[in-house]
Amino acid sequence: MGKEPGLLLFLLLLFCHKGDTQISCPYRCQCFTPVQVLCADTWISSLPRNMSRQVTDFILMTSSVAHLFPNSLQESPQLTKLIFLHNVLKSIHSQAFTHLTELQELEISGNPLLEHLYLGTFTKQANLTKLLLNYNKFRTVLPGTFDSLQQLQTLQMKGNIISDLPVFLFLKLHNLHVLDLSQNKLTGVKRQTFAGLGKLETLKMNHNLISNLTSDTFHNISQLIELHLEGNKISELADGIFSVLTKLKVLNLRGNLLTTFSDEVFGFKASNLKEVNLKGNRLIELSSLSSLTSLTDLTLSSNQLSNLPEDIFRNVTTLENLDLSENQLASLPETIFRDLFAIKTIHLNKNSLRKVEANLFEDQLLIQQLYLSDNRLETVPLGLLDPFIMQFTVRLHGNPWKCDCHMFYLHDWVLKNSLDIEMLDRMLCESPGFLRRLTVASIDKDQLVCQVSKDEMPDLSSCSLQATNDTVTIRCKVDKSSSMTVRVQFEEDDGSIKEHVLTNEPEGLNRGNEMLIESPLE
Repeated sequence: MGKEPGLLLFLLLLFCHKGDTQISCPYRCQCFTPVQVLCADTWISSLPRNMSRQVTDFILMTSSVAHLFPNSLQESPQLTKLIFLHNVLKSIHSQAFTHLTELQELEISGNPLLEHLYLGTFTKQANLTKLLLNYNKFRTVLPGTFDSLQQLQTLQMKGNIISDLPVFLFLKLHNLHVLDLSQNKLTGVKRQTFAGLGKLETLKMNHNLISNLTSDTFHNISQLIELHLEGNKISELADGIFSVLTKLKVLNLRGNLLTTFSDEVFGFKASNLKEVNLKGNRLIELSSLSSLTSLTDLTLSSNQLSNLPEDIFRNVTTLENLDLSENQLASLPETIFRDLFAIKTIHLNKNSLRKVEANLFEDQLLIQQLYLSDNRLETVPLGLLDPFIMQFTVRLHGNPWKCDCHMFYLHDWVLKNSLDIEMLDRMLCESPGFLRRLTVASIDKDQLVCQVSKDEMPDLSSCSLQATNDTVTIRCKVDKSSSMTVRVQFEEDDGSIKEHVLTNEPEGLNRGNEMLIESPLE
């Protein structure tokens, strides 16, 4: 369970300075200021009755209070903030808050024995703007429970076991901005469930079991700014399902069962959408996203994508952060990132990339993070990492780098940009054998050699090899206009290499001249 608002307030109060004014504080409680009282003691079994009329904020935590009666708070009608956090409440009388007409914030959270709210509990709270009912054991909420809360802006009921919502439960909440129904047991969303929430800005339904979603589900909440549906069992989204949400900025579908996704779910009216999170689904296909012209953050990690269309990001030119990590991508179209001039982060780590095109990142001048780690890359093409002009961070470890003559470009780039490469000590050569497990940054450029196959071998018919005692003699006849370089390498038992190089210079040589190399046998 994360930090809740009441707990954060408690931590804040701990840092408040206790003034010089003597405060008459209830027994077993702490009064940090004349208007703030905190009672956090398991020995407290009833609400204090001697609180000052100056007190506006009252917090009760980890107490043994089990019931709230009609007269429990009648002596404190001036309260504007009331928080019950992690107590053992079993019941709340429908008239427990009748006297609290000034209340603006009410939290009743963390009561594992609290199963019901009675109709009329909030009848007198016309000024309430924030109501938090998290981590209790509510199974359902009666119709009309919130009808009097027409000034309510935030309503949270996460972490309960709510399996059903009355049709008109939110009908009167015209000023609601935040609705959080996460971590419940909802198995369906009725057609009129959200009717009347014209000014709703944030809707969260995390960790529910939502099915049969249609465009009618979101009818009358066209002002919605954030839609959170993460942690559900959604396997399909009908075309146009979000078409009425023309002001939607954040869509979170993380942790569902979607196998495909396209911009058709928005009915081509998603010009305000900024963030889409599809992490942890079962995506095997993406079709067009071209209508998402204001999108800045797209998370597609932890899916099953093996390929992407070349034009998948066409018109999505405002994209800044793209996460494609933990998929099954083996290659990428050469122009897939074309015109994405604003992009700052591209995460391609933990895929199956075997090759990338030289101009793949040619438009990404402002890149700040590029993760290519944990793929199957053996080398990269000349110029791949040259376009970047800003300070950036790169990850290249976890690839089977082939440290041969085809690695000259990457080796030079690594040495020049070593401070920008994260986990450089884990960027290792996989081959050839004599360099295996050595870091790319630690090897010398002269060690980047390619083994020559028989078909690639030069004509050595003019060379002869002689061995006498501990000396090997190589004798080659060369043309006066040709050059030849011979490298002789001695490998020690510990794997270290000693090398001797002799180059024939063509100037001053006559046809039939001989180049003689003598090396002691080891």
